[in-house]
Amino acid sequence: MISSEAVPFSKSGGLADVASSLSIALSELNNDVRLIIPNYGITDSSSFTRLGTSLEIPLAGKIEQVDILFKKMKEVSVYLIDHPFFSERKGIYGNTSFTPYPDNLLRYTLMSKVALALPMVINWIPQILHCHDWTTGFIPYMAKQDKQYIHTTTVFTIHNLAYQGEYPRLDMLLSDMKIDSSMLFNNSIDSRVNMLKTGLVHADIITTVSPTYAKEIQGEEQGCHLDLLLKNKSNRLFGILNGIDLDEWNPETDGLLDYHFSPLHMENKAVLKEQIQKRFNLPIKADVPIISMISRIAEQKGFYELTQGSPSPLEQMITELNVQVIIIGTGDRDLEDKLIALSQLHENLSVNLIFSNEAAHLVEAGSDFFLMPSRYEPCGLNQMYSMRYGTIVIARKTGGLADSIIDVQESNGTGFLFNEISGSAMFESVQRAVSLYYEDRQELEAIRKRGMEVDFSWTNSALEYMKVYNTIIKG
Repeated sequence: MISSEAVPFSKSGGLADVASSLSIALSELNNDVRLIIPNYGITDSSSFTRLGTSLEIPLAGKIEQVDILFKKMKEVSVYLIDHPFFSERKGIYGNTSFTPYPDNLLRYTLMSKVALALPMVINWIPQILHCHDWTTGFIPYMAKQDKQYIHTTTVFTIHNLAYQGEYPRLDMLLSDMKIDSSMLFNNSIDSRVNMLKTGLVHADIITTVSPTYAKEIQGEEQGCHLDLLLKNKSNRLFGILNGIDLDEWNPETDGLLDYHFSPLHMENKAVLKEQIQKRFNLPIKADVPIISMISRIAEQKGFYELTQGSPSPLEQMITELNVQVIIIGTGDRDLEDKLIALSQLHENLSVNLIFSNEAAHLVEAGSDFFLMPSRYEPCGLNQMYSMRYGTIVIARKTGGLADSIIDVQESNGTGFLFNEISGSAMFESVQRAVSLYYEDRQELEAIRKRGMEVDFSWTNSALEYMKVYNTIIKG
């Protein structure tokens, strides 16, 4: 497993959860799994030990000395790449999410070269090199050039096709790699190197994080200009839904909650509801539904449609429906400003520009509904957390949301889905959910409990990956 981030060592998004959880789940299926990630300035490496041998990696016309740190995470062997490119920086990809480091191509070329050099040092050649997202895009290409990996299969997982790692061709002069036309976004004179495209072209197998997203990215709307390439490789493209950590996200044992509950004993969910009303300055009203959003505040997540118009769909919700709304997250400044301005006018809207794991657990547990009006959602995790905590999801039918939620109009429904990415569709779906809350509480509780009983464990996902791996190895 090669990834640019993995919990608990580094995290900027869902990739970090997948890299660790999938590795552990695969190891529990009796696979020998090694996870390679950079040692960032934010990484706590105090429990790691240093391997005795440094790696010498050619880069930018000279030899870089790279140390490797090691520890076990359950049965997974974790290797940290220790180099100033990573350890002497404040962030992972940039000092902030809006200011990426200009030398990221060089940084992640180094990571990729180390990932291929390390197995030789520890005398362990893997059957599978599993590469995650654009930062590992050069690995399938380099592995094809390396005789040591002639019997190794490369798997490349797309976590979000929109992030591709594009850089000027001149940057490749520093990589000490021969540039190949397959690395370029197009063949024009101003074409740029595209790390993700390189991985897609050269990987033996491509996976992505939900079956529906695997179909969507083969179309022009969500293909991010790579749809034709993906369509041509459709027989080697698999969508496998992510799982969640059932120990961390467990309403019966969650260490971040003061009170716990289960499908058979839901009483404390109401106590947690009162807690979040107090915590986020909402009126204490037990019989008014709370709709929450915990999200990056960005167009992708549907916030543009949610806040546009007069009145906007969000204004309609908080003025026309008897609800309370909690929003937690950070992101686009203009969208943040709109949300804050609206919250100052309405006591039943609480907007909190924070990033807090503790607050996320509490709000997931205490809310009645969770709104995810995403333009696109490769997999999504919050809908799984919500269902696990008996919080009914209202979501757009796209990507992993479509694969993990059954609309209440179908048998065994677990949530509310809408098709259009429009403000009216959002409002109508919320209205449908709120109406059920007030008119048929017995059916609402049945939907809530069905959601809590869905198995989103990583074991299921790992077994699907094993099917893919075994097909390749046998082939």
